[in-house]
Amino acid sequence: MVPEIQDKERKMDLIEILRTVTEGKIYVENERARVTRTLASIYEKDDEREKAAKVLQELQVETFGTMEKKEKVEFILEQMRLCFETKDYIRTQIISKKISTKYFEAEDTEELKLRYYRQMIDLNLHHKEYLAVSKNYFEIYNTASVKEVEQKWKEALQRVVLYLILSEYDNEQSDMLARIKTDTNLSKLPYYQNVLTCFDTAELLNWSILKKVYSQHLKSKPGEPASPLDKEENWDVLQMRVVEHNIRVLAKYYTRISIKHFADLLHLDLKEAEKRLCEQVVKGTVTAKIDRLDGVICFTKRKDTEQILNAWSGNLNSVMDLIGNVNHLITKERMVHQVS
Repeated sequence: MVPEIQDKERKMDLIEILRTVTEGKIYVENERARVTRTLASIYEKDDEREKAAKVLQELQVETFGTMEKKEKVEFILEQMRLCFETKDYIRTQIISKKISTKYFEAEDTEELKLRYYRQMIDLNLHHKEYLAVSKNYFEIYNTASVKEVEQKWKEALQRVVLYLILSEYDNEQSDMLARIKTDTNLSKLPYYQNVLTCFDTAELLNWSILKKVYSQHLKSKPGEPASPLDKEENWDVLQMRVVEHNIRVLAKYYTRISIKHFADLLHLDLKEAEKRLCEQVVKGTVTAKIDRLDGVICFTKRKDTEQILNAWSGNLNSVMDLIGNVNHLITKERMVHQVS
């Protein structure tokens, strides 16, 4: 009945009456939710997005027992979209947790799945959570309808790689990088495969050479969707990731290194090199100490008292075992000599 009314004022009055009458009545909660959504769409058409977002937030559709799951997800996605467009990012994050990603494993949910992950990409990009963005694109990449179209899966896989190398290093990032490397489709994107291999290899990277080789290939070409590396600020982030990678490599191969040599290998001045090292130590990525008097960086991890005692006990047991074996061999030789 409501959609058939053409007069806007009459429609608004009827919607408000229906919302008032049905408030708090569980047996008509689905109908009230649909009427409220209609009201929100009217507000949005009048460019009153804040009103639309507020009126739609009143609905806690996740608690509706009689509403179908698909309709619930559609409502929640609409709430997320309106909150994001009104720059209410915290509420968007909270609302997004109401959707269980296991739902997208069911059939006929691909459209909703793509909508959800695209909205999550926008949200995570706002917070600059690049690893989360990479995971979102990976879910899009693994969608059947995307895998059927070469252009679509290539675009998704490219974004997976780019946002993965832009993300900060941790166990989760390292694990995902190893998984993406095994994807057979990556061989069809040689430049993306090579740049991913660079960050997975324990070798120093030269930033100038890397940027010169990959800058033209990792940016979008005319007519293609925008690439994250079209923005110069993301090249600055990538440069930082290269420096962090090089620090981890140096920590792996050196126990002691002079500050000057350390800075030269990173292609940074002394102050900047020390700053980057301190950041990695604070994050727990590497363990290091700086001896300013000698101008030396020590990467050896200091053992606590318990570890030292355990090592000493293990060494002592090894020595006693060796003494026991030697004693046995001496006794054996004596017995053989006495017999002869």
